[in-house]
Amino acid sequence: MDTKARLVSLDVYRGMTIAAMILVNNPGSWNSVYAPLRHADWHGATPTDWIFPFFLFIVGVAIAIAIGSSKEAGASRKLLVRKILRRSIIIFALGLFLSGYPYFDMSTIRVPGVLQRISLVYGSAALLFLWFNPRQLFLIGIACLLVYWGLMTLLPVPGGYAPNLEPATNLGAWLDRSLLGGHLWPQSKTWDPEGLLSTIPAVATCISGILAGVWLRTDKDQYEKVAGMMVVGAALLVLGLVWNTVFPINKQLWTSSYVLYTSGIGLLLLGAVYWWVDIKGRKWGTRPFVVFGMNAIIVFALSGLIARTFNIIGLQKWLWQSVFEPAFASPLNASLAHAITHVLLLLGIAWILYARKIFIKV
Repeated sequence: MDTKARLVSLDVYRGMTIAAMILVNNPGSWNSVYAPLRHADWHGATPTDWIFPFFLFIVGVAIAIAIGSSKEAGASRKLLVRKILRRSIIIFALGLFLSGYPYFDMSTIRVPGVLQRISLVYGSAALLFLWFNPRQLFLIGIACLLVYWGLMTLLPVPGGYAPNLEPATNLGAWLDRSLLGGHLWPQSKTWDPEGLLSTIPAVATCISGILAGVWLRTDKDQYEKVAGMMVVGAALLVLGLVWNTVFPINKQLWTSSYVLYTSGIGLLLLGAVYWWVDIKGRKWGTRPFVVFGMNAIIVFALSGLIARTFNIIGLQKWLWQSVFEPAFASPLNASLAHAITHVLLLLGIAWILYARKIFIKV
């Protein structure tokens, strides 16, 4: 692979993921959401539960390509470590800002979060990539999944609870309460879907992306690369479904079976997009996703900022009651139309940045 050539399919895939994130996070009413656009209540998965691990998978692919190219260009490990830590800190700080906006009550501000998890996973996986070869990374990924499985299913929970996978009494929830106290997800207050312990398997998700990126950077034939991704993706999907029988697929707990399941689907999707965009050269209809993908983190942050501001000033409620709800006979369709409008608003902002060649790399 020409390491100087940009992998357009990765930008498209990243943009698709960001657009999906914005769509599922911004319904007109949380009481009216189509089932595929909701997270599973607990065990199990919907298409919405695929989105976040897809993004971490893409982060891994990007690590292999960007940092791999820098290493080959002779960049010092010290310089790369400094860049990795700087980027991780900025993303984490941005996540804290969004958690606190607009009141910034430091006594209750949520410390975990989506951007915070991206920060920790990116930093951990990128540093591992600097020090270990692909075979070692593969073994580290397996170790992450097995260790997490053992901790969650074999280790008794302090307080007199047997090992369990219930929301408030599992080991991860206990650890979050012990270390983060009142700084957890406000909807639960007793556990957090981006908690500390489940960061371990989330790193494995990113490692799966790194290994995919390493595969894409080899000199193998493009069709061989696609075939490899399809075979491994299908195998991971099946393994995830098998493990699900004893360690249920669960996005909130980021279970090991969930990692295999979503990494498998993510690899299949990457293979399909790579075949369609980079091999077949079919670019029609992909530009909006490229636009999103080129400023992914900033667009996601702006989405949260805009949604929170609209809620605070009452604009979101007014739009729902005065525009979307009256315009559609079905509350479900009205809610979906609101979400699509939010996606288009963010696409407009992203397009302005793209047209002016402003690419904000945090």
